[in-house]
Amino acid sequence: MKRITLLLAGLFISTVMLGQFHFGPQIGYTSSTLSYNANDISSSLKNNMVFGVFARIGKKVYLQPELNYLTQGTTFKFENGTEQNADLKSIQVPLSLGVNLVDAKLVKVRLFGGGTANFVVNKDITFKNLIGETGDYLNKDNFKNANFQYQVGVGVDVLMFALDVKYYGPLDKLVDGSVNYNNQTHTVDAGSSVFMVTLGWKIF
Repeated sequence: MKRITLLLAGLFISTVMLGQFHFGPQIGYTSSTLSYNANDISSSLKNNMVFGVFARIGKKVYLQPELNYLTQGTTFKFENGTEQNADLKSIQVPLSLGVNLVDAKLVKVRLFGGGTANFVVNKDITFKNLIGETGDYLNKDNFKNANFQYQVGVGVDVLMFALDVKYYGPLDKLVDGSVNYNNQTHTVDAGSSVFMVTLGWKIF
């Protein structure tokens, strides 16, 4: 363990000295929805902000871990007129592998992809035009505390600024439950999809 720690510390120091390590804050916009198998239930996009930090290790080919805070969710619209709004505040931990397609002095153009883990820290469930009882619909227990996504994107660096456009698709379920209305049970089996645009500042 001691040797591994020393090796990682040496690798970190060498990448910094070679100018192959960057770190900084980022802010952005997200648009999220849930994809599911219920034909009689519709949903709408949720627009929110994202805040976080990122690191980039490497030059031509690079590794980029991130730590973000964002809200995911959607508004379910049922045929009986009830609307159920779900806001899931989450800690997002993406890890992407990228390549610099254009690596000029002032401008870089990048392609990247990878995986993402989401950890839900707060669940806010509200209703509009409620028909029946709240217990007939999804509850907090139906929303998982953690889920995973894949991500693909393109980025442009200009001087110290990094603009990334990303898509996150579901690898597993975020919602698993059922609702009861019109004397019928309707299964909701959903994954989260997110479109994100971030602007980062490489402070070093």
